[in-house]
Amino acid sequence: MSEIWLDTVKWSKDGLIPVIAQDAATDKVLMVAWMDREALKLTIQKNEAVYWSRSRKKLWHKGEESGHFQKVKEIRLDCDGDVILLKIEQMGGIACHTGRESCFYRYLKSGHWVEADSVLKSPEDIYKK
Repeated sequence: MSEIWLDTVKWSKDGLIPVIAQDAATDKVLMVAWMDREALKLTIQKNEAVYWSRSRKKLWHKGEESGHFQKVKEIRLDCDGDVILLKIEQMGGIACHTGRESCFYRYLKSGHWVEADSVLKSPEDIYKK
């Protein structure tokens, strides 16, 4: 398969693009991560989300440690070509490393962040080392 489509993506100066992971069934935004060219190619090959970890400076196959893989149902590119939307099926129902369904579990109320979603599984149980 030709990779001309990769040149349509507007990569940052660091060679990255932000990626929104959205539940394909509910449309709930689960997380935001980053991809480089290799991560995007691997995501398509595996049909599972592969990201670039900026903190670890390496490719990160979502679920490799937790078992909470993201099965890709659809990949979209925004109008400016600088954000990717992954419509996914979240395996295990947990996308966040805190053990919650979504990384967006806090909302702003009266100048304070309030936790709206509870922990489904403790991180200690997810990431046994």
